Amino acid sequence: MPVHPCHRRFALAGFMGAGKTTVGRLLAARLGWEFFDLDALIEARSGMTVPAIFATHGEEHFRQLESQELAAALGRNHIVLALGGGAPEALTNRLLLEQALGTATIFLDAPFSVLMDRCMAQAIAQIPPSAPGDTAPGELLRHSRPVFADPEVAAARFQMRHPIYRRLAHHTVQTAHLTTEQTVAEILSQFAEKTIDRI
Repeated sequence: MPVHPCHRRFALAGFMGAGKTTVGRLLAARLGWEFFDLDALIEARSGMTVPAIFATHGEEHFRQLESQELAAALGRNHIVLALGGGAPEALTNRLLLEQALGTATIFLDAPFSVLMDRCMAQAIAQIPPSAPGDTAPGELLRHSRPVFADPEVAAARFQMRHPIYRRLAHHTVQTAHLTTEQTVAEILSQFAEKTIDRI
């Protein structure tokens, strides 16, 4: 399904577990566009993982890299970009998204409990068959998703970010009961041959 020519790029926002990467890859494939993950762009440019950047240089340095890579990505046409969960917190990043003509920001929303369950399921799926039987999914989750190391802190962060996501988004998709395919179909139906005043 083609989208209106005024749409040059889609940016997917949402908390960890929202499905930004999974949905983004399928959406890009359906459109025949390129897919980029903002965190992966940062890692490729820096030669370090995101946790390593935080540990070595601190969050402020990471946010600077994030804004630089976001600005570069928004210079491309016909892309789907998965934002990091914290990217919309920075005013610089919100302004970049709002001022990049042809960019539609989509918030993939779901309750915190659903997001937590999804991340736990991903952690379980990553346990190799050769792993000891007492390998704890919770421990894997803390390593792969450090934000969930303390669920109460993670929930508070989710509550703080939620209104930011909503204000930034041109469209919100409630994904709790949708498959990846259904989520992509919803996005395409919203933006197919249709102009949005804010874009």
